Amino acid sequence: MKRLPARPDLGHLKKQAKELLSLYRDGDPGAIERFRASLPAAAGRSDPAITQMALRLHDAQSCVAREYGLASWRDLQGFVLARRAHNEDPARAVLNWLRLVYAGDVAGGTDNTRPAVAERLLQEHPGLLGDDPYLACAVGDEALLRRTIEHDPAWVNRAGGPLRLPPLVAVTQSGLAKLPAYREGLRACTKLLLDAGANPNQTVGSRWPPASLAQPSGTEHLSALYGAAGRTHDAVITKLLLEAGADPDDGESLYHALDSDSTACLQLLLEAGARITGTNALFRVLDRDDIKALRLLLAHGADPNEMTADPYLVAWRTPLLWGIRRRRSVAHIEALLAAGADPQVCTSAGTSAHLLALRFGLTDVARLLAPGSGGEGLPPSEAFIAACARCDEASARALLAKHPGLINGLSAPQLSLLSELSSQGHDEAVRLMVTLGWPIAAKGGDWDASALNQAVFRGNAALARFLLAHGAQWTERHGYGSNLLGSLSWGSCNEPQPGGDWLGCAQALVEHGMPAAQPDPADASTVLIQGERMRFSDEVADYLLSAGAQGSALVSQV
Repeated sequence: MKRLPARPDLGHLKKQAKELLSLYRDGDPGAIERFRASLPAAAGRSDPAITQMALRLHDAQSCVAREYGLASWRDLQGFVLARRAHNEDPARAVLNWLRLVYAGDVAGGTDNTRPAVAERLLQEHPGLLGDDPYLACAVGDEALLRRTIEHDPAWVNRAGGPLRLPPLVAVTQSGLAKLPAYREGLRACTKLLLDAGANPNQTVGSRWPPASLAQPSGTEHLSALYGAAGRTHDAVITKLLLEAGADPDDGESLYHALDSDSTACLQLLLEAGARITGTNALFRVLDRDDIKALRLLLAHGADPNEMTADPYLVAWRTPLLWGIRRRRSVAHIEALLAAGADPQVCTSAGTSAHLLALRFGLTDVARLLAPGSGGEGLPPSEAFIAACARCDEASARALLAKHPGLINGLSAPQLSLLSELSSQGHDEAVRLMVTLGWPIAAKGGDWDASALNQAVFRGNAALARFLLAHGAQWTERHGYGSNLLGSLSWGSCNEPQPGGDWLGCAQALVEHGMPAAQPDPADASTVLIQGERMRFSDEVADYLLSAGAQGSALVSQV
């Protein structure tokens, strides 16, 4: 493993990644070997095979990060910034470290945990935590906790430390539980605290903005159980807490337990009597396409006809309609129907579940909801939409030929399907709809965005190019008030879709008129576009800056 210098420079590390990529593209054997040794996707591959992978900057960055002992470029960036903060402000070193261990709703702010970065920083500064028992909770130091309890038994129920956390919350909310080296220690500390009389229902007021560490929320509380079941997804600690009397109905644990690929914590909560009604758990599980968890919820009494009051979901009313909107499989819909879901339910706008399934191209689901009906007898507009959604071009064109003004007469909810299908990755239907003349800037989806915004957000460069070639514009705005710059910024930085190509999206947008970037003299981590400071992934920012430099050169030549 390479050693980082005492004062690592992020700019120099970026340069290392770019040089590695340049050597790789030149066919340098040493560069190819570095990728084979450090990039999991290249492990065991031959030189020609690695060359054919067409690796990009983010791959080179990942390789460099792993050479320095960190699993991702994001972790390497976080470590460099954390080390700099530690050196520049030693008085805040512990608090900065805690903000790597605990998420923003516990530590104050909006950041997520960075356990690998916290571990690396602690390895460099082993005396950082001293003998503070609250900090010992974060790392699972059972010996120090045991000594503290022997000296002061009441400590187990007293909040304290830099984050003012009750000990059990400090243990179960620790992001270090995601690292094998700390897991058993944190489990042992949980048992020790419970055996010593810690209240299993310890909570802390949320510090998520507009609340803060100084002024926690008085109404939103984060429990120890939520830390175990909903954040670290540790079934062992979850079981310990429930057996000690933790309340499974804490308003967070059940919902967030569904964010795990394992159903272990969910099973424990349900067996402990967790209430499903009113938690939106059925809606959440349909977001995740998790048939096992869906069946588990239904087997424990989840109401498939529950009417949600959530403003975000209320238009779709029931889990069945939400499952159709999320384009879930026949198996999902069969599970809901077997549990008693009403197949005749309608959206708040009056659209039946059967018609909704046809609108989303779910022909087999539509047959389940209305046996023997394949869409016959539909109004021409709905028959056209159904044909587009199931990618039946011949039928769609026949309907247009018979009803020439059909598309112009579509309602706003009908028009929104272009965006909806783009957000769900149903590219073939989107391409057909646009080819047939669908208004390309029609908005819809969870954030009132155009199909192009949805494609760029997901890193779908191929669809973005298609939409731009057919008249979509980078200026199309979405419900959060920005245009494609905002969609590209958020998508490239947060990567909501694994394997997305945000660089390709940026290239397509610039080729179709989106302004390139200029360096931001005040902040090297951001760029300026038309005077606005924006943040993108390194790969996208580098491309936008190079496009801006090329544009400036052309202007100077003229």
